[in-house]
Parts: sequence; C-alpha cells; structure tokens
Amino acid sequence: KQTLLPLLKEEVPSFVFPCKLAVQRPERRHMVMELLRCIPLLLFLLFVCGLDHFIFTVLSVIQHHSFIEYSYQASHHLSVNVMGTSLMAELLRGTIGALNTSFESEMETSNLVCLPRPTEMTRQQYLSTCLPLGLLALLCVAQVYPFRLRRAIAAFYFPKREKARVLFLYNKLLRQRKHFLHLQRSRVARQARLPPELGTVLLRWCRRRWPWLRRCLRQKCTLCGTPETPQHQPCPNPDCFALYCESCW
Repeated sequence: KQTLLPLLKEEVPSFVFPCKLAVQRPERRHMVMELLRCIPLLLFLLFVCGLDHFIFTVLSVIQHHSFIEYSYQASHHLSVNVMGTSLMAELLRGTIGALNTSFESEMETSNLVCLPRPTEMTRQQYLSTCLPLGLLALLCVAQVYPFRLRRAIAAFYFPKREKARVLFLYNKLLRQRKHFLHLQRSRVARQARLPPELGTVLLRWCRRRWPWLRRCLRQKCTLCGTPETPQHQPCPNPDCFALYCESCW
C-alpha cells in the first residue's frame, strides 16, 4: 500500500525479501540456532576421532615395545661304561649299553602372535567420517531458501488465511509506525533542548562562511544518521539546523 511503501530503514531488517540471495536478519537467527545444534555432533565426532587416535597410539606403542623373543637350547648325554671281561660284564654291556643316548634340542619362540596389530585410519576415512556433518552444516545454511516458499505454498492452498495475515501485518505496521513517529519526535525534541557542542557550532559556522565546504563537511540525518545527499530535506524552521533524509522526512 502507498501508506506503507517505501519501508523505513528501521523496518527493512524485520522482513524477508524472497528475491534476495543474501541471508537476511530474520533468517540468520534461525540459521545460527540450527548451526548451534550441530555443535554437540561436532564435539562428539572430535571426541571419537581423538579417542581412535589415542587407542591406536597406545596399541602401537605396545606392539613396538612389548615384543619378546625366547631362545631355548638343551643337550642330554648318557653314557654307561661297564669295565671287565667276565661273562657278567659282557651281559651288562649288552643290556645297559643300549641306554647310552645323546640328545640336543634348540627352540626359538616369541609373543608376536599375542601382540596387537592396530590399523590407523587414513585421511580419506577421516574425510568420509566428517563429510556428513559438513553436509548437515551446509543444509542448515541453504535451508533458508526453500523455507521462503512456505508462505507462497500456504497462500496457494489457503487464500483467505493469507488475506487475513496480510491485513494483520498491514495494521501492525501502521501501529508500529505511528508509535515510532512519536518516539522519534520525542527524541528529536530532547536533542533540540540540549545546548549544541563546540564542534557542531564550529561546523555550522564553517558551512555558512564557506558554502563550498559543504561537499566535505556533510551533515547527517537527525534520525537515521545517513550522510547528506541532495535529496535530504532541511527543517523549514530557520532557527533549526536539523536535516532529514527522504524516507525519514
């Protein structure tokens, strides 16, 4: 409506314009809340990756510094000598002499089978683990654009409800703008009652003394503070030095 448009500079941040590619202030608040919900998942993922690396480091140290190799050697010699030339000596040499043995053994073993064999995760595996969380954060940023279609879809299926919403928003803006006008008038009146500062008085004197300095010593809008342009309107009261931009005027 002509009574509302163009919007004031203070009213623009409270609306979402669907054709703008930039993320706007009402959307930014919801986007930040969604990103904050991803922080616990990020912390959990960092904890799991750190725990995996810690366990791998511990098992690797055990593998390299707990290796033990055993070497066992044994020899056994048995020799029975029966002296004499009698029949008994010959009989004993034939029977006990069979016990003469010679045995040597050598055995080597280690605990290699019992040692752990940890496998470190590769960079590709770490990337594959973190990729879903990155996609989730990207969706939190990109979801603002599909969400802009919600009002259009609701207006298509419920046109009467959409008309009631538009009327409510129209009246709400009228009330807010009226209240805003009273607040700004009160603020300007309070500023007018205050004595001007020395710098302000000097600036006004220089602008009156040398008009060509107005391009360099530009004033600002009394309400919104935008720099002076040719479209700015001065107060019609000759004793008032207030300057207003086009929208505030």
